[in-house]
Amino acid sequence: MATIADELAKKQREISISEFFLKNRHLLGFDNPTRALMMVVKEAVDNSLDACTEMKVLPEIKIELVQINENRFTVIVEDNGPGIVKQQIPNIFGKLLYGSKFHSMRQSRGQQGIGISAAVLYSQLTTGKSTKIYSKVSPKKPAHYFELQIDTKKNEPNILKDHEIDWDKDHGTKIEIEIEGKYLRGKQSVDEYVKETAIVNPHATFIYVSPEKEKLVYERVTEELPIETREIKPHPYGIELGHLIKMLQDTRANTLAGFLQSDFSRIGQQTAKEVCSKAVLRIEDKPKKLEGKEIEALFKSLQETKIMAPPGDCLSPIKAELLEKGLRKEINADFYITSTRPPAVYRGMPFQIEVGIAYGGEIDKESQVRLMRFANRVPLLYQQGACAITEAVTETNWKAYGLQQSGNNPPTGPAIVLVHIASVWVPFTNEAKEAIAHYDEIIKEIKLALQECGRKLSIYIHKHIRAAEQREKIGLFEKYVPELANALSNLTNNKREVIQDRLQKILKKELPSLEAENGAREESESAQNIAEKNENKKAKNEKKEKQTTLEVKSARR
Repeated sequence: MATIADELAKKQREISISEFFLKNRHLLGFDNPTRALMMVVKEAVDNSLDACTEMKVLPEIKIELVQINENRFTVIVEDNGPGIVKQQIPNIFGKLLYGSKFHSMRQSRGQQGIGISAAVLYSQLTTGKSTKIYSKVSPKKPAHYFELQIDTKKNEPNILKDHEIDWDKDHGTKIEIEIEGKYLRGKQSVDEYVKETAIVNPHATFIYVSPEKEKLVYERVTEELPIETREIKPHPYGIELGHLIKMLQDTRANTLAGFLQSDFSRIGQQTAKEVCSKAVLRIEDKPKKLEGKEIEALFKSLQETKIMAPPGDCLSPIKAELLEKGLRKEINADFYITSTRPPAVYRGMPFQIEVGIAYGGEIDKESQVRLMRFANRVPLLYQQGACAITEAVTETNWKAYGLQQSGNNPPTGPAIVLVHIASVWVPFTNEAKEAIAHYDEIIKEIKLALQECGRKLSIYIHKHIRAAEQREKIGLFEKYVPELANALSNLTNNKREVIQDRLQKILKKELPSLEAENGAREESESAQNIAEKNENKKAKNEKKEKQTTLEVKSARR
């Protein structure tokens, strides 16, 4: 007689990753038709930008939305990147969790190998149509054309068409995905995504054709390619015990000292000896033969030993001057400030914060300051309230910098605040990658960058805006000078003309003194900023000298 356990056992089976996301598409950001349309464009454009970066070519990306009927669209994205070799096309587009960046410790847009294959899966789910891919790797070779879907039970590509074609292009990739979606204009639209992507990728040209056949061209403002990143090893502060166990089993090193030096970032010979000594282990021990308590001691020693922060050459920030160019290109304002912070670390992961502020011009004066959030040059248009960037902005005291603010609410005024985090591993709150987790180190760095830009904004507001308001008040008073002079003349029996002339002279004296006061304030604040910079520079030089001394002593040992 079969038991209940036997009956339950018959129902149990392995769940494919494709099947899981088929039922839980909201986890990937495909939770409503408007967002789904934006997400498909985003995933395709992210791949194109990363491909062009790998090839070291200035990107030229064409994005077209073709409306088939009220709720159905074809998304077409074409780039001038290196193309994709024939053998890899099916897996890249037809298999979830397949990619080259998951184990790579350097900054990139994609990481988990889910994005574009998730878009293919969403297309298949909502329209039943196959995805079309064109790829060409060289002018001397023919292009390859594929039509495919995903076998959700096996998480494998199901190839429907595969042949060579003529394509009038030297190299690149083109993808056509038909989906159910909804096109709307606004802050969370495809239009806004393309515009914001153009701001933080000033080296790229984007050609965008909307469903209404409106063609927009976002020209690049620099011929300078982003900083080339280098892959780094994991930092000891960024691993957990289970990760260390796996690293010990996978290492090719024959000794514990060799393992520490070859498999970790910033561990040299002396540091390796110190780590082993604290863990009461020998540097000659075999990594693969360490047991439970020994591994725990090693892990504890790694966390307690003072180890330099990981190198920052794995990051590719936009840079302050190019960020300002990007802002000026797309936002009509009177004043622009940008700042790029030096690299910092959370959980052993290097990251860098950049902030830009556009003020005045055509920006709405009465509404809340608009916040633009970015991670690794990708706009984050959803889940703003759940993001660490939003927390840092609302907790900053904007009244000190000339903007209105009520409590811990976002400030009000004619300004746009842009915050960008560049990291080897951005700590997103979920797979949709729309909000940054609330790490104290990240929030602190964002606040410091905001304060740096805020001080410069305060100088501008005091010099230009406050002076303009005072001039307006003086101008208003000047209108009533004749009436005031007439009234004073009746009271004092003095000539009206004499009184009016004296009042005019007072007003003329008041305006230059006001301008001088503002100029003195600006000079004082500028001097203060210069002093702060000199102090910071001095501290950095002292730290560098101390580090050099330690390295020399270490080398002598």
